[in-house]
Amino acid sequence: MAALISTATGRNPYFIGKPNPLMMRSALNRIEAHSETTVMIGDRMDTDIISGLEAGMRTILVSTGSTRPDHVERFPYRPTMVVNSIADVVPMVTGA
Repeated sequence: MAALISTATGRNPYFIGKPNPLMMRSALNRIEAHSETTVMIGDRMDTDIISGLEAGMRTILVSTGSTRPDHVERFPYRPTMVVNSIADVVPMVTGA
């Protein structure tokens, strides 16, 4: 679809979505949060984790999704932390 519009207008589209830092910055602004105090949690290195890193956030990879812990070494960047399940993040937030 984008190719059709590009051909018709002679302009290339600007895509907004993971891993676009503009999307992440807009979301942070919307919730009045700061990248220094916000963590991106996700299960994909190629969208969630890179998105958080590009927005200047710490990142947590949850290994219940498409990226397994042994796949992390294949990427040129690293999450701040890797956990088995989102349940492992709960004590970090609640102090439990």
